[in-house]
Amino acid sequence: MNKFLKEFKDRGYFYQCTSEDELSKLLDKEKIKGYIGFDCTAESLHVGSLLQIMCLRLMQKHGHRPIVLIGGGTTRIGDPSGKDKTRKILTEEEIEKNIKNIEKILKTYLDNNDPKTKPIFVNNYSWLKGLNYISFLRDIGKHFTINKMLTFESVKTRLDREQSLSYMEFNYMILQAYDFLELNKKENCTLQIGGSDQWGNIVNGTELIKRYSNKQAYGLTTPLITLASGAKMGKTETGAVWLDKKLLSPYDYWQFWRNIDDRDVVKFLKMFTDLNIDEINKIKGDDINQLKIKLASQATAMLHGKDEALSAEKTAKKTFEENSLGENLPSVDIKIEKGNINIVDLVILSKIESSKSEIRRLIKGKGIRINNEIIVDEKFLIEKKSFDKKNFLKLSIGKKKHIKIKLA
Repeated sequence: MNKFLKEFKDRGYFYQCTSEDELSKLLDKEKIKGYIGFDCTAESLHVGSLLQIMCLRLMQKHGHRPIVLIGGGTTRIGDPSGKDKTRKILTEEEIEKNIKNIEKILKTYLDNNDPKTKPIFVNNYSWLKGLNYISFLRDIGKHFTINKMLTFESVKTRLDREQSLSYMEFNYMILQAYDFLELNKKENCTLQIGGSDQWGNIVNGTELIKRYSNKQAYGLTTPLITLASGAKMGKTETGAVWLDKKLLSPYDYWQFWRNIDDRDVVKFLKMFTDLNIDEINKIKGDDINQLKIKLASQATAMLHGKDEALSAEKTAKKTFEENSLGENLPSVDIKIEKGNINIVDLVILSKIESSKSEIRRLIKGKGIRINNEIIVDEKFLIEKKSFDKKNFLKLSIGKKKHIKIKLA
C-alpha cells in the first residue's frame, strides 16, 4: 500500500475511498494535488474541522500539494449535509471577514515554505459568481439526474423528516462537484478529501470529471469523530472549541485536550498530533494523565506555539496541584455595585455555566469553590474582601473548570 494511504489508515483518518487500488498506484508514481473545502459560515474553524486540517498536513508530509478551497461562493447557499434546517445566509462583509480569519488559521497549521508542497488557497466564488445559468444547465446540469440526487443521504434525511429543503440547497451538491471539475481543469487536482457526510458530493465530482473530460479523479473520506461520551467532536457544554485565541484562550484549548475521556487519548494522539505511530503504540501502557498532558501540549503547540502550550501546562499544574491562582487562567471582569454579589449571579457572569438550576445543583453537590473553599449555600455572598491584593479571586466549577474573576 502507498505510504500516504497507509499512514492515513494507521492514524484513523480513513473511512471510504473511490478506486483505492488505482489511487494507491497513482500516489506511488507521482506527487499529486488534492483539495479539501471549508465553508466560511463562522469567523473561525473549530476542533470539528481539525481532522481535515490534519489530512492536509499529512499530504504535505508525503510530498503532495494541498489545495485549500474556501467556499466563498457555496457559503452563500449552504450545505444541507447533516443539517436539519436551512443555514442563515451571511452578508458579503461577514463572509469576507470569515474568509480572512479562516485562511490565517489554516496557514498556522500548514507548511508555507516549501514551494513543492506549499498550500494553494482558492475561493470558489471566483468561478461561481460569473456562471451563466443557461450555459451551466446545458454543460454541467445534463450530467446529473434527479433520481440519483434524491438518493443522497443529505437529501433523504431532510425529506424523510419532512423538513423543507430549498431548491437553493438542493443545488449545493452540483456546485461542489463543479468545484472539483474546476480545480481539475485549473490545477490538475485529482483528489478530494472530506468527511463521510460528503461522500455523495465527492462521488458526484469524480463522475462529473469523468463524463466531462474523460479524466480519472478520486475521493477519500474521513470518519465522523465523536467523543467516547457520544458527544460530537468540537462541541462542549460551554460551546464550540474554537481554533482562534480571540474566541478561546490557549489555556482553555489546552484544557479541552487535557480533559479528554481516557478512552479517547491514544486515538487522539494518533489523529491530532505529529507523534510517530510506532512511538504512540509503545506508550499505551504509560500513565493516562501523562498521556493527556502530552496530547494537550502537542495539540496546543501546533495551533498556538510551544510557548503558549508550556505556559498552559504550567498554569494547570499551579492551579490543580498547588491550588494557586494560575497567572494564565482565563479571566472575566465584573463590577460589584452593592458591595457584594450572590454566588449564583457570579457564576452566570463568568459564563462557565448559564443555568441557575444547574448552578444550584452544583452547589448542593459541593461542586463550586471560591479560592479553593467549597460553597455550600446558594445564598452565599461574595464581598470585595474575597478578592486578593490584585483584585482577583478564583472560581472553580468541579475539578477541571477554573477561571479568574477580576474586580473591575
